[in-house]
Amino acid sequence: MELHEWERRFKEYLEQYFPQDDKAHDLAHFSRVWHTAQKIMHLSAADELTVLTACYFHDVVNLPKNHPDRSLASRRAAQETRRILAEHFPDFPASAYPGVAHAIEAHSFSAGITPETLEAKIVQDADRLESLGAIGLARVFHVSGQLGRGLFHAEDPLALHRPLDDINYTFDHFQTKLLTLADTMQTEMGRRMAAYNIDYLITFMSKLCAELKGEYYQLDDETLERFRVRS
Repeated sequence: MELHEWERRFKEYLEQYFPQDDKAHDLAHFSRVWHTAQKIMHLSAADELTVLTACYFHDVVNLPKNHPDRSLASRRAAQETRRILAEHFPDFPASAYPGVAHAIEAHSFSAGITPETLEAKIVQDADRLESLGAIGLARVFHVSGQLGRGLFHAEDPLALHRPLDDINYTFDHFQTKLLTLADTMQTEMGRRMAAYNIDYLITFMSKLCAELKGEYYQLDDETLERFRVRS
């Protein structure tokens, strides 16, 4: 079966059975991860069906960021994907199950599972790239809004004189996680894409800091210098 036909069938299943209430982890997110994965694996030896399947089902079990079992979500998603494939896609090659399951298990940042296959590395990179750039910027504030977290610390937005606290301040999450993601990328293409999109986030950070200083027509040079040196 052609790859696009598998994608069509997966989308139809998810539209019918998967809740779309979490807009940061909905079918549009799955599709974007797949599109990014295609760019990463272009001309590689990766198994495309394994990557496609993992991209569309990696968050089929998704727990909130503050859930006590958050670190187990990807393992549960892998188990659920095996069930879905067996029950709803009986013609899916059983030989691909282990590769799909591992790619799903290893995609999660909180799970801390090292990707052992090329396919798992591609899926992990593609999913993490969703946290960067303009899409990542939109998603981080969307998720933080769901969790009731504040935007930023008004007096010290960059936590220069206080501990970072991304439980209470969304802006702190840039430093605790987002700006570090380039170092976790598993592929050369993923690293290049991450570096470019992290630079975009740093520009946003400098614009926010400038506005907080009452400077509305420029960026904050100190912020740019501080974080571009780090990155």
